[in-house]
Amino acid sequence: MARYESRTFGPDETPDWLHRRAERSPERLALRSKAGDLTYGQLDELASRAAGALAAQGVSAGDRVAALMPGGPDFAVLLHATLRLGAAIVPMNTRLSTQEMAFVLEDSAPRALVLGERLGETGAPLARAAGTHALYAPALQRGAHAPTTGHRLSDLAALVYTSGTTGKPKGAMLTLGNFYHAAVTSALGLGTLPEDRWLLCMPLFHVGGLSILLRAALYGIGVVAHDGFSEQAVARALENDGVTIASLVPVMLQRLLDAGVPFPPTLRCILLGGGPAPGELLERALGAGAKIAPTYGLTETASQVATMQPAQTDRIGSAGRPLLLTELRIGTPEAGLAPGEVGEILVRGPTVSPGYWRREADTEKALAGGWLHTGDIGYLDAEGYLFVLDRRDDLIVSGGENVYPAEVEGALARHPSVLDAAVFARPDATWGQAVHAAVVLRDDETVSAEDLQSFLRTQLAGYKVPRRIAFVAALPRNAGGKLMRRLLREGGEA
Repeated sequence: MARYESRTFGPDETPDWLHRRAERSPERLALRSKAGDLTYGQLDELASRAAGALAAQGVSAGDRVAALMPGGPDFAVLLHATLRLGAAIVPMNTRLSTQEMAFVLEDSAPRALVLGERLGETGAPLARAAGTHALYAPALQRGAHAPTTGHRLSDLAALVYTSGTTGKPKGAMLTLGNFYHAAVTSALGLGTLPEDRWLLCMPLFHVGGLSILLRAALYGIGVVAHDGFSEQAVARALENDGVTIASLVPVMLQRLLDAGVPFPPTLRCILLGGGPAPGELLERALGAGAKIAPTYGLTETASQVATMQPAQTDRIGSAGRPLLLTELRIGTPEAGLAPGEVGEILVRGPTVSPGYWRREADTEKALAGGWLHTGDIGYLDAEGYLFVLDRRDDLIVSGGENVYPAEVEGALARHPSVLDAAVFARPDATWGQAVHAAVVLRDDETVSAEDLQSFLRTQLAGYKVPRRIAFVAALPRNAGGKLMRRLLREGGEA
């Protein structure tokens, strides 16, 4: 194992997280994947060698290192190697077009692009065009050990590009301090146990997956990492791998329920994020014995903002209270609204990003008045529980009445023939905007648009019922499972 210089740390500094964990529990499981198991001692060794290989290519403190690779041990090694050098990782969405990838490389200007297996054909030409080094992940294991003097909490740790559901992606800057405080506040809310194992089946180019790898090193727990989502793979992990916590988005949870995957009592928490979940889905999951903890978070807050306690049933539809070190307000920086009043969700605290990479105007707008303006709409009840209604950009104003797509989608989801649904606005000469919907039916189910509209009129005000319903094979979602309503608004469906 590599040796490191011993020194006294200042208020902005900490020892290297991974190395300190490896010193204390070298044989403890750090990561389980299809490639096998890695202990913390082994992960520390590989990260040290990878840091040395990156340093040999000129990577140093303050640089960026882009990563184009699937989830798994190579990504975990690279993440800790960049931190060891004081550099920042730029996780790239493997599902982007080459044009979109080229934009991320041009915008982030990384010192190197590290490629996973089978991605060289795509990544190498992109690296040449961007004028950066293309390195292959397996080659990093042959580097010389890199010494370290620890981390600075104020250093940039990651540039995470927003999913692009509302337009061109921006690089949200996340410091090591953002991730540290996110880990601490999550543990204070959900607890952490030495025997915990966290199932990671979310993409590592989104903040939800990235934060799990970082907090695991602080907690000293194991991560069971899947490259993508599969109901069968999740079922095997829940049965055989000692998983106690899982991070899912609503569409994943629905697929597990539809497949009849059992939730063992050892699974103490399912952290459910990625957008508001229909009440029917939550009730179904709770009825199946799943200990659901709905959560609300953003890329710009290093994941969680508010989280419900697992299996809490008295406020179905709430994302819970704000985490202990996070302040949350509905309204404006100057004044919050009264309980129950609907407005924009504002956040501040040590998990909030310092801004967007090389975008001063966007940063000033997002952080105006010292609060992060999330662009999401919701309200707080009298006890401080958050209810998220929708994206502000997704709000439909039809004939002067506000329609929240998530509410209509939740009503559609209660129809037994409906598998998935998306509600969005289209311009209307009479009403300004009209409510439209795209619906995915369950296999072997048939139902007409008129039947669904009649069903909705029994649950919703008339102005909320979609004027037109189109049936589609699938809805546009990003790799994290988040619905991309913008594509429906701009496309030809419905």
